[in-house]
Amino acid sequence: MKPSCRAESITPFMVMDVLEAAQKLEAQGENVIHLEIGEPDFDTPQAVKDAARDAITQGYTHYTHSQGLYQLREAICAHYGERYGVAITPDQVTVTSGTSPAMLLAFSALLEPGDEVLMTDPCYACYPNFIQFVNGHAVRVPVAEEDGFQPTLENLTARITDRTRAVLINSPSNPTGTILEPERLKQIASMGIPIISDEIYHGLVYEGTEHSILEFTHNAFVLNGFSKFYAMTGWRLGYLISPKPYVDCIRAMAQNLFICAGSVAQWAGLAALKQTEEDTRMMKETYARRRRYMLDRLKGMGFGIAVEPTGAFYIMANAKKFTNDSYSFTFEILNKAKVGVTPGIDFGPNAEGFIRFSYANSLENITRAMDRLEKFLSNYTPAKG
Repeated sequence: MKPSCRAESITPFMVMDVLEAAQKLEAQGENVIHLEIGEPDFDTPQAVKDAARDAITQGYTHYTHSQGLYQLREAICAHYGERYGVAITPDQVTVTSGTSPAMLLAFSALLEPGDEVLMTDPCYACYPNFIQFVNGHAVRVPVAEEDGFQPTLENLTARITDRTRAVLINSPSNPTGTILEPERLKQIASMGIPIISDEIYHGLVYEGTEHSILEFTHNAFVLNGFSKFYAMTGWRLGYLISPKPYVDCIRAMAQNLFICAGSVAQWAGLAALKQTEEDTRMMKETYARRRRYMLDRLKGMGFGIAVEPTGAFYIMANAKKFTNDSYSFTFEILNKAKVGVTPGIDFGPNAEGFIRFSYANSLENITRAMDRLEKFLSNYTPAKG
């Protein structure tokens, strides 16, 4: 007996390799500063926790509608209407246990075996595995560091075939932290191909303004959730906004595969949308200060940052001055400087030689991490070859 080919084809998530190695060092008494994980270090807002407590106390602990609480879906529609000026209806929204199930639903609804999805290289490491899991094919489109790692209409259309079924975009981006400008979104929408837009980092923008793909086309699936902006990673609450022609099949898949998202988390999500304006403002201002500090320190050490990231909580820094093996370099930093960072190769071949830094940690810890990294680099001799 052995695992299925589908199961064995899933590649490891390298950031978890780093985290697990860091945790092993910590178990041995070492102090490791974590800049590898994309998880807010803030506590969940009190209003959200209160709503969850109230839901439990009042017995709201049973199955909900397979697409989620109507009140929550209605609030999501209102949020997109107020923030982006777009009209969506509650039947288009499917609440999921995080955005990962939302991805599975979207790719399953779109792809036949062998169908292709265009995506940037670099991109979030799990995208290709989701596509492969439903027997699709991820087509990586290399993007330029000097252009903020953003796709152009030209490099996307050059890779369209008769099997192209969707374009996947992510703005603000993981791992790069950069944002797609409205004109570029408009160009991508003009391709006439279904778009899957991962908008999980919306709200975390420090210069300029983020835009939803729904401002430019209705032929789009939107992935979003509560993990990042509302510091609710462990609550596992996300959602998928689908075009109307896909609503029935999405609902049927959700019924069969997931039953529904957790009821308590859904009531908490409703409070997040309606009662956390001050909390999210404070978190955003704090991230902005950390971002500016980390950018200045990394540039001072010799890392290349051609276009400063303005969203999410990541900096994708060019480390080719020091190494062309980001994975090995990451573990040298971890073992010698006791700082966890993520190798660029985790996000695609085009990201080799880069390192992703997360500023989802306190400014005090970031300062100590930058000091450790600077000391490490002052004594670092790149390996020959």
